[in-house]
Amino acid sequence: MTWVRSVLPPVAVGVLGLAGWEVVVKAGRIAPFILPAPSAIWAELVEQRGNVLDAALASGANALVGLVGGAVVAVLAAMATSRVRLLSEVSVPFAAVLNALPIIALAPILNNMFESTSSVPRRLVAGIIVFFPVFVNTLRGLREVDPTHRELMDSYAAGGWTFARLVRLPGALPHLFTGLRQASSLAVIAAVVAEYFGGLQDGLGARITSAAAFTAYPRAWAFVVGACALGLVFYLTTLLLERLAMPWKARS
Repeated sequence: MTWVRSVLPPVAVGVLGLAGWEVVVKAGRIAPFILPAPSAIWAELVEQRGNVLDAALASGANALVGLVGGAVVAVLAAMATSRVRLLSEVSVPFAAVLNALPIIALAPILNNMFESTSSVPRRLVAGIIVFFPVFVNTLRGLREVDPTHRELMDSYAAGGWTFARLVRLPGALPHLFTGLRQASSLAVIAAVVAEYFGGLQDGLGARITSAAAFTAYPRAWAFVVGACALGLVFYLTTLLLERLAMPWKARS
């Protein structure tokens, strides 16, 4: 019954929202070329399901590479920063600068640095966007060490790597997955938006802009639905990995 109480309200609100959206568009209060009706978007989604799936796989591959690469670099940087005071003072402002970089400025620059058939620019954009939330949250977790644990490991004369492996990293897992939950959706957004600015035309972003350019707005919205579904898959996968890595949190 607990999952029913947690799932039913948002589903009911979503259904009511879609019904209201349908009624408003059908009543002529909103022009279909501005906002198509959900029924028109669904019909286009069914018709274009193969193209939507292929585009989602292309964008998903870029987002996944960027997410994994950015997260690994962020964790390594957080571990180094938590150990060296000088890096701690320099790295956080540097990470904030990376976080402030707009995708619309970053993507065209990276596209010009690589071949037009390369997926590297999109993956770099996703990795850069992912870096900040994972880095900041992991660094916070690495710094919040229980003094009792530190004293215990000191009594065993544990080295730096042993202390990090047995105490710091396990203690930082909740913070790490907090960052990953944020980064999972950001990776998809970054990968899709980066496709608006040239390069390979095989992803969701390119299909959205192409459909909108030909005034095929229901088709464009069908690809937007594909992007939303892709982001949801990434987020739910991150939640699943969190439960597998920290089963005690799920039980509590």
